[in-house]
Amino acid sequence: MSSSLALDALIDALKCLPGVGQKSAQRMALHLIERDQAGARQLANTTLEALEKVSHCVYCRNFADTEICRICADQKRDNSLLCIVETPTDVLAIEASGAYRGLYFVLLGRLSPLDGYGPEELGLEALEARFKQADVCEVILATSATVEGDITAQFIADIAARYELGTSRLARGIPLGGELEYVDSGTLSRALSGRQQYQG
Repeated sequence: MSSSLALDALIDALKCLPGVGQKSAQRMALHLIERDQAGARQLANTTLEALEKVSHCVYCRNFADTEICRICADQKRDNSLLCIVETPTDVLAIEASGAYRGLYFVLLGRLSPLDGYGPEELGLEALEARFKQADVCEVILATSATVEGDITAQFIADIAARYELGTSRLARGIPLGGELEYVDSGTLSRALSGRQQYQG
């Protein structure tokens, strides 16, 4: 506890960030107050602006400032490819690899009944509506290499099969149990280019 209630409140607020404990939050708070008040104001303003403006794209469920995100609106993307990922962070990771120019669908989770994530929470009705569109030819299953990720991939592959869509899974250069957001761009690039026909 510091001598300032406002500083204590800032430290507590910073602890909501992933991987930030008490000591890290203290260092960040003191840095913002002592050395970078302009940066602190910019951080506060842009955070508020993002909270007001950012929502989910109506097509892919990724984060967007507008009804349709920049990726879905990009006419240069290959709309015959639809990459299924679990989180918006996974989209950022794949985009950083530079190996993929198709479209996405973000599940915002993975099938895990014990945690309350079923087909409804993952937006699988909206995904099936995408499958009905004539331009989708291949579904790339880019769920995590975990038990839940594999179950989710199988569930989606079964839906895609009803529409006679080809399905592929990222090559297993991604470690078992690995999360896409922690995989380096080179590995992701090789996994995308080496994807295989999905055998459920």
